[in-house]
Amino acid sequence: MRTVTVYASDRTALLVDFLNEALSLAQIHKEVYLSVAFSTFSEIALEATLKGAKVDEFNEDIKAVTYHEADVRQNEKGEWETTLIFDI
Repeated sequence: MRTVTVYASDRTALLVDFLNEALSLAQIHKEVYLSVAFSTFSEIALEATLKGAKVDEFNEDIKAVTYHEADVRQNEKGEWETTLIFDI
């Protein structure tokens, strides 16, 4: 299990920063994360516990989650949506 704490200026930056932190931890520890539990979650801060499993290698490497075209928004049904671009 890994704990991640992230602070950002808005919800889009929060998502991108969180995913980049999870990606960094996955690469450092050679793990894939199968679940996440948020203990704190707001517009500008989150704390989460990642649960995962060790892997020998990754088939494809994602270098980063980019801010390019990233936008977290709520649709007319009240559901949250986003568009993300990965740098591979």
